[in-house]
Amino acid sequence: MSKLTAAITAVGSYVPDFVMTNKILETLVDTNDEWITTRTGIKERRILKGKGLGTSYLAIKAAEQLLEKRKLDPKEIDLIIVATATPDMMVAATAAYVGSEIGATNAFAYDLQAACSSFLYGMSTAASYIESGRYKKVLLIGADKMSSIIDYTDRTTCIIFGDGAGAALFEPNNEGLGLQDEYLRSDGVGRNFLKMDAGGSLLPASEETVKNRQHFIYQDGKSVFKFAVTNMADSAAKIMERNNLSHKDVDWLIPHQANKRIIDATSNRMGLDDSKVMMNIQRYGNTTSATLPLLLSDYESQLKKGDNLVFAAFGGGFTWGSIYLKWAYNS
Repeated sequence: MSKLTAAITAVGSYVPDFVMTNKILETLVDTNDEWITTRTGIKERRILKGKGLGTSYLAIKAAEQLLEKRKLDPKEIDLIIVATATPDMMVAATAAYVGSEIGATNAFAYDLQAACSSFLYGMSTAASYIESGRYKKVLLIGADKMSSIIDYTDRTTCIIFGDGAGAALFEPNNEGLGLQDEYLRSDGVGRNFLKMDAGGSLLPASEETVKNRQHFIYQDGKSVFKFAVTNMADSAAKIMERNNLSHKDVDWLIPHQANKRIIDATSNRMGLDDSKVMMNIQRYGNTTSATLPLLLSDYESQLKKGDNLVFAAFGGGFTWGSIYLKWAYNS
């Protein structure tokens, strides 16, 4: 009997209708389209508008699309993991609400937070549940409403982030497809360079924290860029080396969409042509936990059963890593 592996068997996605272009940002902060495009590769990003709509709305939409495409009864789902850095609220898990709203009444659910590496870490978690043999269907959703924590007077961050969600269904596989290997790392020094100061137990919300604009994300761009370039590229190269993969063996790189220069550095380190690199940063910006599943959804029609996929991500904390996965189906 062949080893049981965890394969992705369906994907879904959702991005909001409102498109915030670089031209719009020019009216909000001192920046311009050429400056943003040259340094990040981003031309536009999607923003969730509407009162009372949070990350759960994005996650539910992505999950519903997956369920419809797969013709799957939500009652068959055993577990829902929502990878997010922007949950609807503290304490109450966004995943639990998402599960109830989509009718997954037989599933338990929880949130997973590792900043921009959240979906990557979630892949490892979902696969472990499947490989244990205890559960058959695990729904992993990466969703973030980054606009809820962005200061649109801060040009160092507001040009980068957007809102969106993507979902992937993990199921058992006996053909040797699915998740093959992972290399995941973290370094607590990162909390000094990419963070939101207030709103947690260390610095609870107060009139002073609101006045000081400490409920918005802060990023030391140069330090984050330096760490990201090195560690994303290193982890991707490491996963290739451990699995004896050459650039010819890798069909696709699925990189976190933070900055085109970081993506290029990673693909160059792997020796890959641009034709093998998934990219949608120009349309969505950095959607944090949603970047990897959004790529899978956008490129699903080009994926073939047996394709070798290398995922790579880097996030606040710091968190980073790479995963090697064999694609399990033809769309």
